[in-house]
Order: sequence, then structure tokens, then C-alpha cells
Amino acid sequence: MHALVRTVFSRLHYLDPATEEAKLQAADEDASEGEIKLTVSANEDPTKEVLEEVNADSQGVESPKLEPEPTAIPPTPVTSGADRPQYGLPSILELLRVLINVLDPMDQQHTDSTRLVALGILNTAFEESGPRIAEFPSLEALVLDPGCKYLFQLARSDNTSVLHFSLRTISTVFDTMRQHLKLQQELFLAFTIDRLALPSSPNPKSIHVAALAGKRSYTGSPRTNTPRPGTPVLSSSGGPESEQPDQDSEKGVAVPSRILIAPARGETRNLILETLNQISRYPSFMVDLYANYDCDINCENLFERLIDFLTKAIYPTDYPPEDVQQRNAQYLCLDLLLAFVNDMAARAESVSETWPADFPTPESLIQTKSQKKLILTGASRFNTKPKSGIAFLEENKLIYTDLSEDVTKARSLAYFLKGCTRLDKRLLGDYISKPDNLELLKAFVGLFDFRNKPIADALRELLESFRLPGEAQQIARITETFASAYFASGPEEIRSEDAVYVLAYSVIMLNTDLHNPQVRKRMTIEDYQRNLRQVNDGDNFSPEFLQSIYDSIRKREIVMPEEHTGQVGFEHAWKELLTRSRQAAIAYAFISFEEEYIIQRSIAGFRQCATLAGHFHLPDVFDFVVVSLSEATSLLSDTTPARVPNYPVIEVEGQSVTVSNLSVKFGTNFKGQLAAVVLFNIVNGNGNALREGWTQIFEMFQNLFLHSLLPTRMLQMEDFLGGVSMIPLRGSTPPRPAARSEGGLLSALSSYLMTPYNASAEHLVPEATDSDIENTLCTIDCISSCRLEELYSQIMQLDIDALIAAVRALEALAHERTVARLRQESDDGLTHPDEAFSLPYDPASVFFLETMVSILCQAPHQIEELWPIAFEHLSALLSTPNQYSILLIERAVVSLLRICLILAQKSSLRDQIYVSFDLLSGLPPVIASSVGEQVVSGLTLLLQKHKKLISSQTEWNLVFALMRSTLANSEAARLSFDLINNMLSDGSDQCITIDNFSGLIMILDDFMMVAGTLTERSQPKGRRLEPLTSANAISQLQRALLGPHVLFEDADHTHVEEIFNRVVFPLLDDLLKPEIFQRDPQGMPETRLRASALLCKTFMHLDIREGQAKADFRILWIQILDLLDRLMNIDRSDQLYEAIPESLKNVLLVMNAAGILVPPSEPDARDERQRTLWTATQERMERFLPGFLTEVIPQPTA
Repeated sequence: MHALVRTVFSRLHYLDPATEEAKLQAADEDASEGEIKLTVSANEDPTKEVLEEVNADSQGVESPKLEPEPTAIPPTPVTSGADRPQYGLPSILELLRVLINVLDPMDQQHTDSTRLVALGILNTAFEESGPRIAEFPSLEALVLDPGCKYLFQLARSDNTSVLHFSLRTISTVFDTMRQHLKLQQELFLAFTIDRLALPSSPNPKSIHVAALAGKRSYTGSPRTNTPRPGTPVLSSSGGPESEQPDQDSEKGVAVPSRILIAPARGETRNLILETLNQISRYPSFMVDLYANYDCDINCENLFERLIDFLTKAIYPTDYPPEDVQQRNAQYLCLDLLLAFVNDMAARAESVSETWPADFPTPESLIQTKSQKKLILTGASRFNTKPKSGIAFLEENKLIYTDLSEDVTKARSLAYFLKGCTRLDKRLLGDYISKPDNLELLKAFVGLFDFRNKPIADALRELLESFRLPGEAQQIARITETFASAYFASGPEEIRSEDAVYVLAYSVIMLNTDLHNPQVRKRMTIEDYQRNLRQVNDGDNFSPEFLQSIYDSIRKREIVMPEEHTGQVGFEHAWKELLTRSRQAAIAYAFISFEEEYIIQRSIAGFRQCATLAGHFHLPDVFDFVVVSLSEATSLLSDTTPARVPNYPVIEVEGQSVTVSNLSVKFGTNFKGQLAAVVLFNIVNGNGNALREGWTQIFEMFQNLFLHSLLPTRMLQMEDFLGGVSMIPLRGSTPPRPAARSEGGLLSALSSYLMTPYNASAEHLVPEATDSDIENTLCTIDCISSCRLEELYSQIMQLDIDALIAAVRALEALAHERTVARLRQESDDGLTHPDEAFSLPYDPASVFFLETMVSILCQAPHQIEELWPIAFEHLSALLSTPNQYSILLIERAVVSLLRICLILAQKSSLRDQIYVSFDLLSGLPPVIASSVGEQVVSGLTLLLQKHKKLISSQTEWNLVFALMRSTLANSEAARLSFDLINNMLSDGSDQCITIDNFSGLIMILDDFMMVAGTLTERSQPKGRRLEPLTSANAISQLQRALLGPHVLFEDADHTHVEEIFNRVVFPLLDDLLKPEIFQRDPQGMPETRLRASALLCKTFMHLDIREGQAKADFRILWIQILDLLDRLMNIDRSDQLYEAIPESLKNVLLVMNAAGILVPPSEPDARDERQRTLWTATQERMERFLPGFLTEVIPQPTA
């Protein structure tokens, strides 16, 4: 049979459609009985023999793959008197008609086995004919109706075989005739999505079908008052459910009438899903959906519904168990979704075909889509409150724009109410039948053409457009209006308008009597005739007239809107479709699925989504991609420990590597590493497309920083004293000292003087296994591939919107770790009301602050927009400085003054400098003393660079107040005095004016008072002042030796040796003595740390500077190595044990770069001094750092 069908339908490729259709039409006109029958059950059907043979062959068939003999269907002509060649269009039409009519599920003459045979033959026919079949109007009409109608009904079958073959045939039909099946495809896709969409509750009693009309299908809201599962329901926007409008309805997302059915599960669900994948497997499928349906006012938003279904279907259902079939369904949905993203990305990259010129332009589609949203919103408001909906429609010019002499306001509104399929039919009927809307009712009924239509058909057409209200007066009003309009059309046999009125009532009553299941005794034709005696203007209607009405109602029920259930509902939906035709989740998969193929596809989908977001300027989409990937990296941490643990630090190829919990876990997380590399490579170069996603980016930076995984450049912080240093991971500051005349950041400065990764002797350091080290190295390699430094550099070059978003994200994160955290602990009662409380040092808060200020300083052209964001956070910290770590407050002070240097360049922002001065001068005395040196250094630099910054008396008073607040710090007081002295000098810096004269006198008086106090306190009063004196002495000595002025430019090397022998070496010898250590056991490690740093920096500054490369300092160098050896080994648990190798490494590298310390090579080109120095250095260092020299300065290979 299949071979015969292929032979028959292959003839379509050789027949001319126009010629064959003309012959067929001529033959039909000449034939006496040329009408094609639409049922194969009639006795006079000439295809009965064919049907019997098919049925005989199908008895006991278990597989639908039977192929009966080619003689099963003889070439029976459909018309008489016409001689045609075998297998012409009439033969093909007749064969197609027989096959389609066998599919009729309501024809009990045929079994499922017969339908399976017919489905297999039909599928072969469509495969053989291909798109050619649609070029023959007679064949096309037969496929569109009833072919698609029967196929769609079979797609609801409970028989798995019938379902499978009907879905396969539907897929083939769409492949061959898609462009002719717009509305059929809409009905099928809506039906398919409804069947595939699973409800959220696993309770079978609460299994609900798809979303409410007037609501978006992806809301997931269970609908109420639905029939039992398995009963197809036609839902319209005017259902009872619409009395409770959803908030989404305001967005204009209502759906048109469609058949809803219980969700499919198991094998049925997979079959439907595979069919959906099959019919959507072409690149422009989603574009076609959007253009043909979402941008069509009369169609559903199929694109939105399908995308929403696919994204949700990737997640597992609540229905247990989660089996292989469910996982397969998730894979299919993910594959379809990623295929759509891939096709879209290909179009964005211009590697697909161009948009056809005869298609609607994208602009017109967008306009239509926008108008559709307005109409749906207006319909939704009408369904909630009709007057509000009409006001909205009028406001948006959707009605009353066509007013003229012939078109009144009532008629214009009637056009909309009749044509809009999204209105609540119950509310519509109630609204137009109100007494105040009589003109609207007349205009509405007047839009129907009742000419030459029987009254039953006319009334059926009217009552299917709205639901008849229940109030008698309203029904009478509608019936009267209908009677007037129908009688005006000139119906036969009806003599008066009153007769139409009574006859219309009788039709409504007859419809109820014949089709209401609660009525047991049905009205007969005699009863109906008896009821209508002498109604026709005193006479009776003819028996034939009443018989025709009776038969029409008996055969075809007048189905009111919202009563379309079962087969009647399907017939009504199909009728609506034909009428209109006479008038388109990736993150979860990546996180949850383990299969490598799925992971790779998901990653590709993320890349393509990011490409599309950048191409179409969709920051929300880009943010979603970044957020999804960041969660998959495992680099985000829900909580951050109050204190960074002591992690083991090892040396790998000359680099220090910290083995932390994060580095070990991340090194084993392949999926997380893949997500991180993809994430940062996506963001690199696309930072302007990012908005909210910056929060996740900086949170990952924070986590990497706390585990010593960030590049060094991202850890640097600048100040006005020591230049660039590193953000400390641990604070080692003692309790804040009481107010006194001398002070500073003794322990605070030392905590970040050398490295951010200081060790602590208070806790034991765990051991790192070989596996931990290997995983950590994998993590480091992955982080290197992420190109974090490149991204950090790009932040400074962002457009203003993206830059503001980045700075706001940093400010929010910093605020959360400081101000918000302090408030939370206060609210939780963790602080005693009578005790002063301050948050412990938090390195993350400093990291966020430094990053934010660094961005501001490197983007000065955007300072006007960024300054308010930064100042909000800085002012919050400096308003209550006693409650935060002194390190954080110092960084806030330095940050504020660094920003002031940029503000001074903008005349419009100079007033903000004075606001900042006022904020700093109000710091508590203890805080002002601790940060005084930084304050005065920043102030001095600001006044030196911008001499005209301060002019008025008020501005000078702010400067003097700021100086006065820091006088308790001796170094700050000295700097302030130097600044005043320069102002009073006779040189170019002299700036005495009438505005600052009185202020200068007052500040000098304050200096004298403070000097007297310091003189008194300088007398020996115990050992408590000695550590402070030592620290200050080292600071002063460092300034003298390393200051910008050159002390020994013209001197020989003997002066340098005297400095070391008389000052530096004796100082270090004393600090190494036990009796000196006992004077201040707690502060001495920091003092020794400062002294060791001073030793190395002085040597590099005085001996390795330009012009001293030829000096002989071998003895001096060996003495320095001796001292470093003693300092390093005096206490192996001390900070010096880790800090000295780093300092020594720097010295060695500088000496090597200057050509002083040169390793041996072949041939050896070194001079005698270089050889001697290398040998002596190597011998001495092998005693306390074996192999360190060759590791830092490797010997060149031949």
C-alpha cells in the first residue's frame, strides 16, 4: 500500500496545478453528483469497497506498518462522464479524502488499528509529495479541514500507538505545508504547551490545566474550578476565573480561546516533546513564532509561552520519582532552548540569511507588538471593570479614532468589542445589555449580516459573540434588538418584528430543552409547533419552516461562550480557527547536570546569550548570565569569617603559594573552573553591558582576596607616607591608646608595611598535603586564565552608566560589611550599652574601599558622577570612627584626601573639599592623633599642588582647624609647623593675607602651648614611653635617610659607611639584646620589623644608587647579611622570619639589576670585585637561607 501511495502522490511533481484544478472544476460543474462526500460511512459512497479492504487487512494488526496490495484502492473516479489519465488529480484527491475520513475519531465504524494504517499511509503521502501538495488548492483545502482537525483530535488519544503515529504525521504535515498552516500551527503548539506544562503540586486532586485566560501561561498559577483530568476545555478570556485578574494582566498578556487538556506524563510526554523538537528544527522557527503570533493581535504569544515553558521544563518536576524519562525531557527542552540561542547568535553575527524585503520590517513588528500589549491591557481592564477598560482604550486611541458622519462613538466601540477576542464574554453581554448602553447594543448587533440566514443560524452567530446575561430584562433587551435587526434583513415567511422576537425566544428555549442533560423529557417537533401557533402576526409558521429550525438546533447546539467542553468545545475552537483564517533555564542545567555534553552546550549557550545581550544592549540579560555563572563558579561565599585563618604558605618555583580551603576545593571543581573562565572572559571587553552583575564580580574578588588568590596589583593601596603598600589580611593593632601628645599607627602601619599575607603566631598553621598543593596550583592556573588584572584595568575605562553601576556595587558591599554590620550587631544586642564597641578589623571592608577609591582616582573625568557615591560611604565611616578598626578609619581618611586632590581640579566641586575638611577636623581626638600624620601630609600635598585653592577667611579657618585637630601627634605637629613656616617664609610659598593673618597667629599660639606640654612630658616617666620613642625615632631616621633631599651626592663612600657603623648597625645591635627586648615584649617585634626594613631600604638608597656602583662595600654588605641572619633566627615564630626573606630578595634583585651582584657564567665576563662579592654573598647566605641566592638570581645556562 505504501508503494502504491508513493507512486500516486509522486505524480504531483509532474502535474500542473492550474491546469489540473481547472479540469477538476469543469468536471464538477458537468457532473450531476459531483460533491465530494465528507464521510465514508454512507452506503452510497463509491469508496466503500476500498474501506472494507483496508479494514479487512487491518484486523488483528499489532503494528501499523502493514502495506496492503496496490489493488486495494482502484482508480475510482469521483465524477462521471470525464475521462482522465490514471493517477491524475481526481484520483489523488479521492485517495486523500478516504484516508482523511478514516481518521475521524467520532466515526465509530473504524477502529484504532484502521486509523494506524491510515496514518502510516498519510505520512508516506506527505513525505512523497512534499511542499508540492500545497500548490493544489483542492488538496490543500482537504488537508486544512478536515485533515488537520482529525489529526489534532487523534493527538489527544490515550492509545500510545495512535498518539505516536498521529504526532509523526502532524510533524510531516508541518514540514511540508507550514506556510499554509499558520492558525493550525497556533492551535497545535498551544495545545502541545498546555499538555507539556506540569502543575506545581504533586497532589492528583489539584492537577490543573494550563494557565487562565487573561493570564500569562508562565505564571504557573493553578487554575480553579477546572473539570476532571482528561476533559478538554475551551477557555476564553471571559471565563469565571477572570473575575480575579492577575497582576500580569496589566501588562497585556492575555491568551485567546484555546483547548486546554490535562498534562501529559511519562511516554506520552516524551512523544509530544520529541514532536515539538522535530517541528521546530529549522533556524528561523522562533523568529516565525514571534513575527506570526506574538506580533499578531489575534494570536497567542506563542514565542513567550514556548520560551517560558522550555526554561521551566529544564528544572525537575515536583512529581516523584525523578526518573530517566523526566531527565530525558529536561535534556530535550535544554537542547531546543540552546538551539534557539545558537540560531539567534548566528543571526546577530550576520552569518544567516538576510531579512526578506517583502516581510514586515522589524520596526513595524515592534509597533504591532506594542499595540497588541495595549489592546490586551485594555481588554484586561475591561474584564475587571468595563468603564475603566474603555477609558484606557480611549486614552490610548484604540477606539473613537474612526469617527465620522457614518461612524458614531457607539459604532466605533462596537467594532472593538466585537473584534477583540480577549474580552470576558459574560461581562461583554452584561455591559452591552445595560439600559444606558442601548445605542451600543444596537450598533453591536448591527455589525452582523443576517441576510439570507435562517433565524437559528443568525441567533447562533450572535450568541457565540457574547454570553447571554441571566437577568430577564437584559435578555429581553438583546432579543428586541436582534428582532429589529433580523427583521430588517428581510427574512422569508416572517411577517413582523414581534414574530422574530417570539421566535428568537423559542429558539433559545428549544436549545436548552434539547441539550440540557437535566431535562429528561425532550421537546418534540409537535410540541414546538404547538408552542408557536398564531405567532406569525396572527398566522402559523409553515411546518417546513419550523422543522428546519428544530432540526438545526437538534443537530447543532447553540453553545454559549465558556460552555465549550468535550467534542462540542473542540468543534467550536476549530470553527473559531477557520473563521480567523478567513480574516508568528540554561543556568539550572549547567549547575545540576553532570554530563559533559550538557555542560559544554550550556557554556556555549551562556556565551551566546552574552553575545546577544551585548549586541542588543540588554544589560538585564547580561546581568542574568553573569549572576548565573557566578553562582556556578563556587567562588561566592555566603559568609565571611571574622578573622582570616592562618593558611600554610609554601614556595613553588620561587613564588609563595597560600594553600587555603578555597584553593583546594576550587582546584577539584572542574565545573566551577569552567564557569569562572567563561564568566571572566565574557565580562572582559563587555563591561559596558554589565549593571547589577558587578556585585557578584566584586564578591568573587573579595573571596579570592581573602584566600590570597588575587593578583598583587589589585591589592595595592596608596598613602602620603610610604607610597604603595599592600592591604593586610590580618590586623595586629593593640587596643586604641588613650589620648596623648605622641602617637601614630605603630602596629597598624607595620601590619601592611611589608606584605598582605602576614603570619600570625597566635594560631598554628595546618600542614598542606601534596594533593592540596596540586589542587591549589590548578586553582592558580585557572585564576590566571580568567585575566582578572585585565578586567580590573578595563573598569577604569567603562562608560559612565556601567562605571556608576560598578562603583555603586562596591559602595553597597562596603556598606554591608561596615555600617550595616554595625547596626545589625547593635540591634541583636551583641554590644553592651555602657561599653564602647568597635568592629574588629575586616580586610574585606578595606579591600572594597581601596578598590572604589582606586577607580575614582583613575577615572577623574567622571568624578562629578562618582563623588557622591564614594562620599556617602566615607562620611558614614568618619561620622562614627570609634566604632571601626583604626586601620579602616585611616584608609578612609587617606581615601578622602586622595579624592580631594581630584576634586581640586574641578572648580564646580571645590566646595566639596571644604566639606571634607570640616568632616576630618571633627574627628575625635584619639582618632585625629592616630591619623594626624596622614591628614597633614595629604593637606600639605593638596596646598602645594593647588596654591589658589584656599582664599577666603572661612576656608583658611577650615585648614587651621584641621591642623589644630592633629597637634596631639608629634609628627603631624612637626609637618604642620613646617607648612606654616613655609607660608611665613619670604620665598615663593609666602602667602600671608588679611584673610589668614589672625588664623596664623592663633595656630602659632597653639603650637607654643603644645610644645610646652611636650617638653614636660619628654622627661623620663617610666618604660611606657620607650616603645613609642623608639618607633618615632625609627620613623624620623627613615625620613632623614630616605627623604627626597640628597644628603651625600658629592661625598665619598666613607660617609655612607659612617652612617651604617654609627647609626644603623648600633641600633639593630641594641634591638637584638635580650634586656632591650624585655622592656617591651609586645611591641619589640614591630620595632625590629621596622628596623630591618630600614636597614635594607637604606642600603639600597645609599649604596646601590646611581654613581655608587663602583664603590667597594663588600665588608658592609657582609655585616648587613650577618644582622639579617640574627634578626631572622632570633625567634622563628616571629614576623621577621617571613618578612626578611622578602626584603632580602628585593635587595638582591636590585643589586643584580645594577650589575653589582652577578652570577657566574660561561665564559665568565665578571670583574674581580663582582666575582668576590658573589662568592662572599653565596657563602654567607648558605648559612641561614641555603639555595636562596641561586633561586632569586639563577645562573645562566650555556
